[in-house]
Amino acid sequence: MRVALFITCVNDTLFPGTGQAVVTLLRRLGCDVEFPQAQTCCGQMHVNTGYPEEGTRLARHFVDVFAGYDAVVAPSGSCAAMVREQYPRLARAATASRAATASFAGEVAEMVPKVHDLSEFLVDVLGVTDVGAYFPHRVTYHPTCHSLRGLHLGDRPTRLLEQVRGLELVPLPGAEECCGFGGTFAVKNPAISAAMCGDKVRNVTSTGAEVLCAADNSCLMHIGGTLARQRAGVRIMHLAEILAATEATR
Repeated sequence: MRVALFITCVNDTLFPGTGQAVVTLLRRLGCDVEFPQAQTCCGQMHVNTGYPEEGTRLARHFVDVFAGYDAVVAPSGSCAAMVREQYPRLARAATASRAATASFAGEVAEMVPKVHDLSEFLVDVLGVTDVGAYFPHRVTYHPTCHSLRGLHLGDRPTRLLEQVRGLELVPLPGAEECCGFGGTFAVKNPAISAAMCGDKVRNVTSTGAEVLCAADNSCLMHIGGTLARQRAGVRIMHLAEILAATEATR
């Protein structure tokens, strides 16, 4: 299977190790993974802040760059949800306003089913939950909003974590509550965002976990900042990094 890694902006600029972990994991499972060098932002920030035309241009570029692959895998529920939920809306609006031909909507419709969050790709496409990982630590999992409410990942991430050798998975109280990041929400409403994150951090520390895991580094960055300032002793790790770990690498 020819798979493209859609790294996303946050991972590309701040968490490159996550992308490396995705490649390591997927190649271990027999996938032919490629990284299209021409990929850029998916346009989520533009659309969310009221610039649909700019977002549509980025959507067109995304479709061009990732055409021809059997699957596109993103280590971000947020960006995967952008493609799956917003691209069809952008394409319909562009076609209705004659800013695009009907072919663009067709290309988007063909692309959308190929775009997957990592856990979704592993469980639904490859049909695996045991990926051969080894991670002897106490871990709690935070289901980010886009993963939970946009992609409806359900228990796919926790099913994968439960199969990791040596890992003790502990439930997170208030797991489905937003951490307060929300992209530009944290910038526009810093006090509310910080209060929400404070609640999340209290719940994380109550578990006694060594590691907080999630499928979006943007949310982990937000929560991790508060954990670090409080010297909570809990580190953050993307799901891909845990699943890529083996006894040989620990």
